[in-house]
Amino acid sequence: MSEAPHLTFDLNTSGVSTGHLVVPKGADCEALSLPVFSLNKGEGPRLLITGGCHGNELEGPIVARRLVDWLPEAQTCGKVIIVPVLNPPAVQAWSRNTPLDELNLNRVFPGRADGSVTERIADAVSRLLLPMADTVFDLHSFGPTWDFPPASVTHPIADADLMAKTLQMAEAFKLPVTLLWEHDDTHGMFDTWAHSQGKVFVCAEFGGGTVDSEALAIYEAGVRNAIIALGLVEGKAEYPVFCQQKSSQTLETLLSDELKSPARGIFEPRCSVLEEVKQGNIIGILHSMESLSAESIDICAPTTSIVCAVKSGIHVDVNEAVAILSRPLKL
Repeated sequence: MSEAPHLTFDLNTSGVSTGHLVVPKGADCEALSLPVFSLNKGEGPRLLITGGCHGNELEGPIVARRLVDWLPEAQTCGKVIIVPVLNPPAVQAWSRNTPLDELNLNRVFPGRADGSVTERIADAVSRLLLPMADTVFDLHSFGPTWDFPPASVTHPIADADLMAKTLQMAEAFKLPVTLLWEHDDTHGMFDTWAHSQGKVFVCAEFGGGTVDSEALAIYEAGVRNAIIALGLVEGKAEYPVFCQQKSSQTLETLLSDELKSPARGIFEPRCSVLEEVKQGNIIGILHSMESLSAESIDICAPTTSIVCAVKSGIHVDVNEAVAILSRPLKL
């Protein structure tokens, strides 16, 4: 490896600065240059905003670029660092994972300086950007195969004080859903690593499916609300309109709330996100494509709950997730 990861400019410079985070070359590819925006207005909160961790979730990079245009006139104090695209090879390939090594950037933190390209990206972010922030907003969407409401998401945190601060920050987005998500695959996640460093980290999951202008407006409004709540920008937060309503609810989903397909076939959704369902209500139907004589299988809600996410009509394998249920969080 020819060099260590580095920034092409000083993040402590006052005012607006732009440059690149240079991820060193390795055996698999040449060096990467990730565009970085910094706005330093002195004392105050220190916020890092990232997008493009997964290459097929493009709402984040779009909203991040909008923030780059908005903040210079709006920000009154503190420091904001924005990296619209964390994983350029994945974004260019419209791929969840990095095509060069097939790794998921959001499962390899804190990375390795001598690792493959995905691990080197995580190492550069962990070493040079994360220490500069107290709060992190990582802008995702739920991916193109799911229907999911605009939501701010966090996972359970052992540190009770950090958990409370993180949940409060997540609720400040005022998106339709704030979700406390018990997940079984958090090793190497960006937020898991940031939490271990004492950072408040919120993952904004900006829906799923196609990118449209109405959804982007909701997502941008949510991030602006959180920035206002941090005190970086003066103004009044507002609830974005979603499904003709201005409201927000804090939900919890457990490992047992993930419904999985009992067989191979095409999943037909029979419910909508944020729909309240009762025990036995049909969430979706699985149609066999291997036999016309095989009966379709009803996939039903095991308990009274709220539909948090549902697969958007796709061929699934046995034991593949097709829906995620939830319920109001009781603190």
